[in-house]
Amino acid sequence: MDDLDLEQHQSPEPVIVRRRLPVWPFLVAGLMLLVGSFVFAAVAIPISMPYYAMSPGPVSDVSDFVEVDDRADTTEGEMFFLTVSLQEVNVVEWVAAKLDGRVDLTPIENIRPAGVSQEELRQQNQNLMSRSKENAKFVALTYLGYEVTYDGSGARINSTIEDSAADGVLFADDVIIAVAGEPVEFSTDAVDLIGGRAPGDELTLTIERTDETEPGTVATMDVTLVLGPYRYVEDGDVIDDPDRGMVGILLSDAPVEVIFPVNVEIDSQNIGGPSAGMMFTLEIIDSLTADDLTKGRRIAGTGTIDAEGNVGAIGRMTKKTYCAIDAGAEYLLVPANNFDEAAGAAGDDIHVVSIDTIDDALTFLESLAAA
Repeated sequence: MDDLDLEQHQSPEPVIVRRRLPVWPFLVAGLMLLVGSFVFAAVAIPISMPYYAMSPGPVSDVSDFVEVDDRADTTEGEMFFLTVSLQEVNVVEWVAAKLDGRVDLTPIENIRPAGVSQEELRQQNQNLMSRSKENAKFVALTYLGYEVTYDGSGARINSTIEDSAADGVLFADDVIIAVAGEPVEFSTDAVDLIGGRAPGDELTLTIERTDETEPGTVATMDVTLVLGPYRYVEDGDVIDDPDRGMVGILLSDAPVEVIFPVNVEIDSQNIGGPSAGMMFTLEIIDSLTADDLTKGRRIAGTGTIDAEGNVGAIGRMTKKTYCAIDAGAEYLLVPANNFDEAAGAAGDDIHVVSIDTIDDALTFLESLAAA
């Protein structure tokens, strides 16, 4: 067989077909890698956003926070106070809040004004809580007929009058604790003891003064003054009384300790703000009476309390309404100024009750049928 014949009978060269891979898996993988990297960076290196996230906070049984000597222990129902969770957010938390209908975002300056630190804000809220607790004790115990007394620590000097006997001798924040050897508890004591003296009379005041060079150090000293004639300018009018002696100081009460006849302890833990005041008051009253204020029902509530028993408005009522619903409360007691907001958020899930004073709250609770 010749060469031509051999060539014609050889097998053909193999042909390799290459398929092109689709591009989209690589695009998806790249996108996932990019998103994953972003999330990792946001978590590992949290980039704070200028917002607070506000969401429904824990619901607390008031009885867990209030301890009263000789508690009656007749309550079969429950009373709750409501809180709102407030936290600064990073990028991831900001996105999560945007996707959650029960979370609101508000600019930081709406909660914490420029120049106020987080610690200063916390301390301010703790101070508000402290005042709320004292008011709750006072209102509850006076409502029940107990006698509350006060222990003053002196008369604080707010300012001195120019060219008076006190000018340059006494200073703002000095505290008068005695006048001519007679003890002073309140500013009215100092006014009574100073009054009735003539110009030229010598008067010795015992004062407490904070040492500015050593903060926290208080020195007690006697200061002797020679009274001048009474001359005072008020709203542009000059009041002269040359026969009346004047020291020349404007006073207020130094810190006053309220002494309660029943030992009541309210452990607010790390919760700040004044909005639990009404519920603390109701819990103290409930603890010291034989009747069950709750009538066996689940009662939630929020609102500030002042020393006269007035219930004041609070913020973020919608969030607190959600808290009450989540807790399974049957009734929600709210300040009158918050009623519309609470009722709008409540729908048919909870009965909202408008409250102006602690008497309103007690009247409503008394009207409840037993569960």
